[in-house]
Parts: sequence; structure tokens; C-alpha cells
Amino acid sequence: MYNYMLSRHCFLLTICLKPRRIAPKAVCSVSCYTGPDHGPDADPQLRERRGANKNQVTKRRRKERPSCQPVLDNFDQQYSQELGDLWPSARAVLLDPHSWQYGVMLNRFSAVTGITQILQSQGFYTLLPQNSVSPLLCNDFSTISNSKHQAGKDSPFPPDYISKFPPNDFPLQPDSSSHVLPQDLKSEPSLSLPRSTLQCYIHPYPLRFPSQAHRPGQLKQYYLLNAASLMPVLALNVTDGEKVLDLCSAPGGKALAIMQCATPALLCCNEPDPHRRDWLSKTLESFLPPSLTSRVTVSAQDGCSFGQSETGEYDKVLVDAPCSNDRSWLYSSSSQQGEQRLKDRARLPALQAQLLRSALTAVRPGGVVVYSTCTLSSSENYAVVDSVLNDCPEAEPEDLWEEIAVPLSKYFTFSHAHPDLDTPQKPSLRPLNGSSSSNPRRLGILVVPQPGRTWGPMFLSRIRRRK
Repeated sequence: MYNYMLSRHCFLLTICLKPRRIAPKAVCSVSCYTGPDHGPDADPQLRERRGANKNQVTKRRRKERPSCQPVLDNFDQQYSQELGDLWPSARAVLLDPHSWQYGVMLNRFSAVTGITQILQSQGFYTLLPQNSVSPLLCNDFSTISNSKHQAGKDSPFPPDYISKFPPNDFPLQPDSSSHVLPQDLKSEPSLSLPRSTLQCYIHPYPLRFPSQAHRPGQLKQYYLLNAASLMPVLALNVTDGEKVLDLCSAPGGKALAIMQCATPALLCCNEPDPHRRDWLSKTLESFLPPSLTSRVTVSAQDGCSFGQSETGEYDKVLVDAPCSNDRSWLYSSSSQQGEQRLKDRARLPALQAQLLRSALTAVRPGGVVVYSTCTLSSSENYAVVDSVLNDCPEAEPEDLWEEIAVPLSKYFTFSHAHPDLDTPQKPSLRPLNGSSSSNPRRLGILVVPQPGRTWGPMFLSRIRRRK
């Protein structure tokens, strides 16, 4: 369970990792954990029962959970070979939850001025260059922003909280003073990225906002997440009026990010598992206005066969595939659970490949599929993409290095190393030439957690279906 605590003199994180168990029959519906609102504590019903008064603050001592030794041993053996010199520092980050950074994605359908002031006054900065609100939603946005429910009522802070603390005195403190900060971090977002209506604030220290409880009829102002989880959405590059499929949608964070970027004609959020589908629906209800009901739908199909029933129906498809979630699996509740997960891990690539093939069938000729996971494992990342490309001659991978990795390299650590390379290597911004087989970048890019840049793991690959 994740609990975010706030007091007059400190603002710090309390984390209790509770890994999600993958049910064999529902594995197609399990998405990656990518932030506080993606964990078990993000279940709206649990969170509503948990915190009655958003302005009442309590302080609890965090109970540390040890790492699972069988999982750690497996990671050491595999990732030391695949990541080389990057693994020891990535390992240190994964074993130190106190160091984990989280982004604050603002909800453009809610009034967020007060939250923005707090973020900016304390050194948070926007990850992306900002654009104006989509013209298709100007009327809806202005109506929602002026709603009586949004005029400060949903703020996690008391109404006069900002005025009580001048910018230099606001009580946010990092969890530790030992975190290494990148020397090249600047407050300005990368101007080489396209401007976006998506607003995500990040900080070089592991500072966290409190999460907001689900309240029917009221929109939340922000969503907490691992900022690396936005990269698949950026790679998808949805524009107004497109038909989009989020094939493995629950709990809904990437669907929300899509709606922050654009106003598609249709966003189909697919989730076959009933409990997770209910969770997904509540997430969407918490952030999106009723006026978008006709544009954002929830379906319950098996993701592996979705493409057969809706062949060529979508312009863009996101496959945020179930994977061996490194952050969560490393803290399995017992050695037995960890060992069982490692057995399950061997079966994941076949499932992931099925989902990716289904997505390539569901997208129209000329359309785009983005495949993503939150694991460092090459067998679930590059190998899955490579095997599907070999089976689908109509699929063409697209290089994301210049589009995503280079503009965001001052915030994130990227790697293109994978087993096909003779020697694992540190990430490089030097261009590579060649086909998919000789150019590993074309198969995808990988965000590797590093000290001071603890974002990830996150793998993403973009594939276009030839016309």
C-alpha cells in the first residue's frame, strides 16, 4: 500500500510494496506497474476507505520490506550480462525505494493552478514543452475548470496552505541527502520535443505528492507516476480525431496520458479481468469529464484475439504488455512467491508476442503500434519485437533514438544494449547505421534506472504496419 503523508514541516514518502499476483487466466490483462496510482493502493475503493479527511495528516514509520533473494540472484545473473556496467548502479536504485522519483501528471480537465504554483515554487519543472489546450475541448475544459467541485475543493492541501509557506519555506524535503544529482539538469523542458498539452512535473529529488482519493462526480487534479511510463504515449503520438486502442489498459495511467495529449475520436480501453476493469473504469471516471463518455470506452475482450474481431479498425494501438515487473517482483513477499514468478517469467514472451501480433492485426495499414514493458529483460523486450517482426513482413520498426532518447537524455538514462551485441555497453547518443538486425536501436529503447535518474525500467518499441 502506498501512503503519501504531508505535515507542516515535512513532506515525505511512505511506501509498502505489495506485489500483484498474476492469475493464470487473467494474465493478458495485467499491465506494468509504473507509479503510485498503479499499485494495489491505487484501487479507488481501498483509497476511499483509507483516507477520510484529505487535510488531516498523520505520520507513520515505514516498515521496510526486504528484497526477495531468489529474484535478486536471477536479476544479477541475467542483467549483469545484458546491461554490463549499467547493472550495478541500476541494482542499487532498485534496492533503494527511498530514492525512487515520481512524476506529477496534471489533469487538463481540472483546475490545477494551485498545484502548479506549489510544484514550481519548489523546483519542480515540466518534462515537456507546453502547448495550448486542444480546441476540441476548450468549451468542456472551461466548464470543468470553473466547476464548484474544482475550485480548490479537491486540493490535497488546506485552502490557505500555499500562502502559509513562501516559496523558499515550503516544507518539501528529499527522502535522503545522498542522492546524486545529474550535472546537466536544467529547468527548461527539451525544446526538440513536440509541444504537448500533457503536463508532467518532475524533480531531481525523490519528492512525492499525496495521492488523491476517488470521489464520484469529482475530477482529480493530478496523477502520480513513474515519468518513464509516459514515453510509450509520446512514441504513440496520438492526434485529435484518431481511433486508438489501449490493448492492456488497466489500471489506466497510459489511457489518461493519451487523453492529456490529444482528443481522439475513440479511445478503446481493453481489460478482460472484471476486477481490474472496474479499477480501470474508476480511474477514468476520476479524471475524465462525462462529456468524453462517447469517445472513451471500456471493452472486455481477450487481448490476444482482439485483432481478429476488429481487424484494421485503429489508427494507433498501445500494447503495455504484462511483464516481469522488476520493481515489484524484487520485493516478492516470500521466496516461494519469487520462485513461482521466475517460473512464470519463462512463459511471458510467448504471451507478449501474441499480444503484439494481435495489435498489428487491429491497426490499419499505415497505422502504428507501440509495444512497452517495465522490465529490463531482453527476452521480454528486444527478443519479442524481433520474433514478431520475423513473422510479420508487413511490420516495419521505427527508430526512436533521435525522437525520444536524445531530447530526454538529460533526464533519463537510455540503453540500446541487448544480447545480439557482442559486448553490453553503456548508452550512447552516437548514431548507428544498418537494418533492424544490425541496428539494435530500431528494435526499441530502454530506460535504465540510475542514481539521480531513477526513472524506469521502461522499454518501448514502435512498429508501423506497411500500407
